[in-house]
Amino acid sequence: MTRPHTRHAVVVGAGIVGLSVAWFLQEEGFQVTVLDRNGVAAGASAGNAGWICPGFATPLPEPSVLKYAVRSLAQRDSPLRVTPAALPHTAAFFARFTLSCSDRAWRRGVVHLARLGALAQESYDLLRKGGVSGELVAAPMLMAFGSPAEAAPVWHELHALAAAGQSYPVTELDGTALRDVQPLLSARAGFGLRLEGQRYLQPLDYTRRLAQAVQERGGTVRSVAVTRAGPSSGGRVSITTVDGTQTFDAAVIANGAWLGSLAKDAGVRTPVAAGRGYSFTVSTATASTAPWYLPKMRVVGTPAPGGMRVGGTMEFAAADAPLDMRRIDAIVRSARDYLTGVDWSTMANLWVGPRPVSADGLPLIGATRHANLFIAGGHGMWGMTLGPVTGRLLAELVATGNRPAVLEPFDPCR
Repeated sequence: MTRPHTRHAVVVGAGIVGLSVAWFLQEEGFQVTVLDRNGVAAGASAGNAGWICPGFATPLPEPSVLKYAVRSLAQRDSPLRVTPAALPHTAAFFARFTLSCSDRAWRRGVVHLARLGALAQESYDLLRKGGVSGELVAAPMLMAFGSPAEAAPVWHELHALAAAGQSYPVTELDGTALRDVQPLLSARAGFGLRLEGQRYLQPLDYTRRLAQAVQERGGTVRSVAVTRAGPSSGGRVSITTVDGTQTFDAAVIANGAWLGSLAKDAGVRTPVAAGRGYSFTVSTATASTAPWYLPKMRVVGTPAPGGMRVGGTMEFAAADAPLDMRRIDAIVRSARDYLTGVDWSTMANLWVGPRPVSADGLPLIGATRHANLFIAGGHGMWGMTLGPVTGRLLAELVATGNRPAVLEPFDPCR
C-alpha cells in the first residue's frame, strides 16, 4: 500500500506570526521548516509591549495621524517620527497611507480588524491546549489621562470598535481609583479608563516557547537568509537561500518589515514599511499590577520580571538602522511625570524593533498570484494580538484551498 504524501511547507520568518503559521500548519498535518535570517524573535516580536488586546486594535491610518506625521519631520520627540532620510525610500508607502487616512476607510478597517480580533484570544487558547507553555496573564488595560477631556479620542476608538462588535466593559476611574489599581501612576494621572477582558505576555519568552513547541513536534527552525521565493514546477514553490535552492509544497512569507523584498514579484501591491518601536525595562519600588497606556504621550508599560517594560514611538526609518538613544530619552521624558517609584537608573534591555506597518493599516494574509505561495504580515502594532489567529486561519487556507471569509479584506493582492 502506498503511504500518503506528507506535505512539506516552509515559513520564512520566525516571529510570532510566522511561528503561529508553522504551528497551525503542523495541526493540518504538514511537515514544517521555518527559516529566519537572524533566528527566533529577531524582529518585532522580542521587546514589544506583549499585549493581547483585541479590544483596542484599530488601523493606524486615520485623519489625525496626518497632523502628527507633518509635525514629526521637525520634532524628534514626536510620538510619530518620520525620519527625513526614510522619505525617498517610502514615497509609495506614504502616498497610499495618506489616501487611507479618511474616516470612512478607518471605520471600514475597524470592522475588518474587529472580526479578526474576535478570534484572537481563543487562538491563543488553542496554542495553550496544544502544549505551548508560554504564560498569558489576564488583566485590564489601564489608560491614564491628565483630565477627562483628554480621553475623547480614545472613546472615539472604543465606540467604533463596539459598533463593529468588539465590545469589552470599560470603567471610568478618578485619579485615586486609578492609582489604587496601578500604584506606579502618579498624581499627574487624574483620570483613567479601565478596559476589561485583555491579556499580556512576555513577548520574547513566549515566542521562544512557541518555536520550541514547533520543534518538539518535528519542525525545523533554521537561521538562514532567504533571497528569493517563487514558483517551481508541478505547483511547488522554490526557496533560495545562501545554501542553495529547495522546493516545497507550500511557502508562507512572514518576514515582517522585510516582506516586500520577497513578495513584490508575487502580486503584492500594498507597501509595508518599518514602523519601529522602542522599549526598555526598569525596576520599580512596587510591583506593576497591570498594563498601562498614556494615549497622549503614546507610551505604554507592561509588568515584567523585576519591574516593568516601558515602550513607545512609531519611527519610520530603515528596518536595520541602529537604535537611536534620542528616542529612548524621549520616552522617558514623556512618561516620567506620570509615574512614581521608578528607578530610571536601572534601565536595561534597550530594544528597537521594526514593526511591519501596511500602508492601509490592514494585515496582508492570504494567497498570492503564485500557486501555493502565501503571505502573512503587515500587522503593525497588533502582531502579538493577531499572530495566532493569523496562523490558524492561514493554515486552513493553505491546507484546504478554501479561504475563511474573515480573511477576505486582508487579501495580499488587494
